[in-house]
Amino acid sequence: MSAALPEYYFRVRENGAVVFKIDTENRQRRIEMDQIAVINIRNGEVKPHGRGTLTEADKTEIARWMDERKALLARRDVDDIHRTIDHLNLTTQWAQSKATDTQLEDITDRLLLAMHDLRTVLVRKKADRLEKG
Repeated sequence: MSAALPEYYFRVRENGAVVFKIDTENRQRRIEMDQIAVINIRNGEVKPHGRGTLTEADKTEIARWMDERKALLARRDVDDIHRTIDHLNLTTQWAQSKATDTQLEDITDRLLLAMHDLRTVLVRKKADRLEKG
């Protein structure tokens, strides 16, 4: 662990994070984490903890973290889609070369419906983009 700790700690949760201010400047030199806020990344809401108020430095750091988090989640979304494309290719190879009739019977209808649903959405979105362009 590095000697200098950050001033803030963000405990990630499903829709955002709980924000703590880190304090090591006490007599015991213990790490104290004081909750200062809860943030919702989806709607941008920042709720100070209890009756506390956030300083401008707190607000600036929270806004910076939220921007970085949104960018990270967007990159992950695109990465997940690229992985899905790889999985579809691997699934095609599996179905062609290794799958048994029983295995294919188990997955075919669900996979075909999911692929049909995806194709429908992609075609509609592509048409919308072409109309705009």
